[in-house]
Amino acid sequence: MPERSDPLWTAREALAATAGRLAGGEDWRATGVSIDTRSIRPGDLFVALQDARDGHDFVPDAMARGACAALVSREDCGPGPKLVVDDALEGLRALARAARDRSRAIRAAVTGSAGKTSVKDALAAVFAAAGSAHWSERSYNNHWGVPLTLARMPKATQRAAFEMGMNHAGEIRALSTLVRPHVAVITLIAPAHIEHLGSLEGIARAKAEIFEGLAPDGVAVIPAEGEQAELLLSLAKKSAAGFILDFGFRAGAAVQVQAYETGPDGGRGRVSVLGKQVDFRIAATGAHWAMNAAAVFAAAIAAGIDAEAAAQALASVGAAAGRGQVRRITLPGGGAATLIDDSYNANPVSMAAGVATLGATAPGPGGRRIAVLGEMLELGAGAPAFHAALAGPLQAARTDLALLSGAGMRHLHAALPAPMRAGLADNAEAALSMLTDMLRDGDVVLVKGSNASGVHRLAAALASGAAFDRQEA
Repeated sequence: MPERSDPLWTAREALAATAGRLAGGEDWRATGVSIDTRSIRPGDLFVALQDARDGHDFVPDAMARGACAALVSREDCGPGPKLVVDDALEGLRALARAARDRSRAIRAAVTGSAGKTSVKDALAAVFAAAGSAHWSERSYNNHWGVPLTLARMPKATQRAAFEMGMNHAGEIRALSTLVRPHVAVITLIAPAHIEHLGSLEGIARAKAEIFEGLAPDGVAVIPAEGEQAELLLSLAKKSAAGFILDFGFRAGAAVQVQAYETGPDGGRGRVSVLGKQVDFRIAATGAHWAMNAAAVFAAAIAAGIDAEAAAQALASVGAAAGRGQVRRITLPGGGAATLIDDSYNANPVSMAAGVATLGATAPGPGGRRIAVLGEMLELGAGAPAFHAALAGPLQAARTDLALLSGAGMRHLHAALPAPMRAGLADNAEAALSMLTDMLRDGDVVLVKGSNASGVHRLAAALASGAAFDRQEA
């Protein structure tokens, strides 16, 4: 990332980009762009978005915290210099387009039903090792997160990685046509948001909207396997893509996974990249990282980075909190457990992958494999079957106990063998109370579920020790 002292936007540049009006000052220089006063930094341009709360109400706080100016649609919202536009979100998008057009950066965009944040983060590490790089923070992948990331991109950036998410058809199209990526990656297709999109084909078509924004002669990166692989290939061929790279285990794939093994300390494998064999290591755990890594190799070579250089950068990549991060948890009665925090989100495919990671992690002496699973949402009429079907992966992973949370999980609870049923809680709070009572030295605990299930709060309480503070109280 660039030094914060470097100006990202001058008042005149932002004015030209947005066709707005300056008020209260015309010589400010922004070193960043922010939409949140809780994380704003001195020198940021504050954008007053209107969502659940009106950002204009926070302009005084933004100025008090050191914002250089505010991008607003109402001038009478507090002190300090302002760039006044008709709509603040459209003003942010205008800044994003100007940032895109003034830079010669190679832009890569990543979407998919699972793995998109992990692939984006790993690709960002590869880009950063190769030169000046820029990427989405956390999961800034929606209608404001993508333009915010683009508006923050310095002119001198050489490569940039963007994440794109969606719930409905048309959303990826809008994001991709804003970014105009040179490389567009789809990680995989799974029944996430199937309630809104109707079928796996509908999900594939919505994800493939990422190809509609491709720069001329760009590169489409797609999975070589899966029920929707042929459709993705067809849609990529109809786009502006000049090249198509597929990845996976299939012989003949542009990036073929030839070997992969994983353990608690990470994974190691071998890929064939356009016929060239490359060995690699990665600090993240889980068998699903074989496909994630293959997608990264494909995107990296599409962005002009040699496969060996990509492998070297991947060695430092570990899982982020909520995405398979492994942590040691000290227990109040003595001993320790292992937490696999994969709690950020879930769909049937990513849930099975998380359970497989649990199965690949050996408990300590006397310990057990415990799966703490929150319900999966937005699965439509197939939700009961999708939940019940997780019984197979849990048994294959030699799970000892499954502690389930949320109404949707009653179908899985009924499908499990009686000895595996550790409990069915109404919510994550109740599940946490049950879990702290049963944990013992040597246990390995997987926590995973949809965001709205709240199990991410359960994982955070375990990781911080707050779960046991409450238990003792």
